[in-house]
Amino acid sequence: MKYKHVVITRPGGPEVLQMVEDELPDPKPGEVQVKVLATGVAFTDVMMREGVYPGVPKLPYSPGYDIVGVVEKLGAGVTQVQVGQQVAALTIVGGYSEYVCLPASEVVPVPAGLDPVEAVSLVLHYVTAYQMLHRIAKVKPGEKVLIHGAAGGVGTALLELGDLAGLQMYGTASQAKHGIVTRLGGTPIDYKTENVRDRLLQLTGDGVDVVFDALGGRSLLDSYRLLRHGGRLVSYGFLSAFRGRHPSQMAIASSFLYLGLLKLIPDGKQVSFYAIASCKQQHPDWFRADLTTLFQLLAEGKIRPIVAGRLPLAHAKFAHQLLDQSVTQGNLVLICHA
Repeated sequence: MKYKHVVITRPGGPEVLQMVEDELPDPKPGEVQVKVLATGVAFTDVMMREGVYPGVPKLPYSPGYDIVGVVEKLGAGVTQVQVGQQVAALTIVGGYSEYVCLPASEVVPVPAGLDPVEAVSLVLHYVTAYQMLHRIAKVKPGEKVLIHGAAGGVGTALLELGDLAGLQMYGTASQAKHGIVTRLGGTPIDYKTENVRDRLLQLTGDGVDVVFDALGGRSLLDSYRLLRHGGRLVSYGFLSAFRGRHPSQMAIASSFLYLGLLKLIPDGKQVSFYAIASCKQQHPDWFRADLTTLFQLLAEGKIRPIVAGRLPLAHAKFAHQLLDQSVTQGNLVLICHA
C-alpha cells in the first residue's frame, strides 16, 4: 500500500517542501500505525525547513511536530491501545503524512467527540503554554504577565489559559491582531508603533511578574527589565533570528548567551528556557497528564483553540508561506485525511 507525505528536500523556503509517495511500512513490535487526521503547522517546522533545528534526521524527512489520528494497526506486543481508537502524539518529525508509525507508549488517547483539528492544536501549542504557566513560571491568580507574539499559536493559548488562571495579561501584536488579544482577555500593545517598555509601564506602573518571550536575542534584555522584583522570564523561541530572508544562527546562539548572563544577576529574578521536547524527555509524566487535562478542558468547552486555517496536506507550502508572512492568528492545521 502506498501513502503520501511531505518532505523537506533541502534547507530553504516553502518551495523546498515536496509531496512524495512511498510504500507504507507495517508497525514494528511495540509500535502502532496511525492514520493521521490532522497535523499542526508551527514555527518549529519552519526552523526544520530552514535547517536550524537540532537533532532531526538526515534530509529528506517529513516535518510535523504533532498529530491526531486513528490507530490502524498494532505491532506485536501492543495491548494498551486498540484499533480504531483516536490518539494524539508529539511526533517532533513525521506529522506531514497520511500515516505514521509510533511507539505505543507515545500516544495519548483523545476523548470521543473532539474535533481532530482542535485537538491537535493542543498537543504542541497548548501543552507549551500550560507547562510554561504552571510548571515553569508557577503563576498565581492576580499576577501580571506580558506575552510576546500574543496572537500566534502559543500566544493565544497563553491568553486563554492565563484567563482561566486569573491573570492580568498584556500581549504584543500588530494592530490588525489586537481584536483577538482583547477577545481572549489581554490588553494589546502594538510593538510596531509603540515603545513596548513605556506602554507597559504606563499600564502597570512597575512592570510585570512574568514575561513569556518567543523573540529571543536582545529582546530578552528588554523583557528582563520589565520584571518586578521576584519576576520570572521564560524564553521559548527565536523569532528575532528570522527577521531577514534567512535565519541567523548567530542570533539563535546569542539568545542562550543572554540567558546565561541574565541568570548571573543576583536580583531575585528568575530566568528559564523552555523547550517542550526537552521537558517531555525529562518529565514524560507531565506531558501525558497535562495533555489529558487540556483535552478535558476542551471537552468541557472551557477552552477553544483559534484555528486560522484548515488546509489539505498538499497545501503545506502555502501554510508555510502564511507562517513566513506572519499573517495568521492562532493555529494552522493540515488535514491529512478528510
